[in-house]
Amino acid sequence: MTVRIGDFEIGNKKSLLLIAGPCVIESWDQVYTTATALKDICKELGINYVFKASFDKANRTSYNSFRGPGLKKGLEMLGEIKSKLGLPVLSDVHEEAQCAAAGEVLDIIQIPAFLCRQTDLVCAAAKTGKTVNIKKGQFVAPLDILHSVNKVKECGNQNVTVTERGTTFGYNNLVVDYRSIPMIQSAGVPLIFDATHSVQLPSAGGGVSGGDRKFIPNLTRAALAAGCDGLFMEIHPNPDQAMSDASTQIPLWQAKDLLKQCVQIYELVKNLPEIKLPDKGQCSQPALIGG
Repeated sequence: MTVRIGDFEIGNKKSLLLIAGPCVIESWDQVYTTATALKDICKELGINYVFKASFDKANRTSYNSFRGPGLKKGLEMLGEIKSKLGLPVLSDVHEEAQCAAAGEVLDIIQIPAFLCRQTDLVCAAAKTGKTVNIKKGQFVAPLDILHSVNKVKECGNQNVTVTERGTTFGYNNLVVDYRSIPMIQSAGVPLIFDATHSVQLPSAGGGVSGGDRKFIPNLTRAALAAGCDGLFMEIHPNPDQAMSDASTQIPLWQAKDLLKQCVQIYELVKNLPEIKLPDKGQCSQPALIGG
């Protein structure tokens, strides 16, 4: 199955999709600088690009953590990115009441991982008619997220994608099960891999989410080799000064080198013939080798 976003489609071996931008909107200069640079990189590399940034990080660990400019001002800035740069835009919603306004601006409405089972929120996003990207909760098995996918479809919206962002592994750690990629795709849903949240160490930073960005290239290359349809990355001009997820955002100046490798791996895997191994009990007698 393919899903249309603006002028392009994702899924079914279409061109690589990148959803990328800073974790949260900090200023106009920050989002415009990041979006402009990534647009140029993606155009050069032949990547379909969607700009992302959150107008409100409502699920921060600490009450005092920075959350963003809020719904009205945040959507205004995302609308400006869309009109000035001609880019599709994505942000996440946390309440049903945000969905109608978000649907007036966004091309993709994202359901946060912690809220992926909230039926009323998922349905409100679906009823906007915009593509809905569901972050698979850290607590949800791969095939169980399809219940949330079906909620979108049962509300009359077939444009839905799933993003894998790791699964809870003990306290303050995540692990990525790459089997989730073909499992979710087998249900006809494009699968996007979240390369940056997957290296988080949730709540391990003393009131903030820690993480280890040095593993981002390794996990990204593995996800592409496993056949994902697109990538989700948080990219910041100066991650060490970021007001959210500072330890897991990719420096903007390193994005091009990583994305070059991503395209090479994606194109290689896309053109490989599929190998289907038989299920248990379906293996026929192997042919003899030699004389």
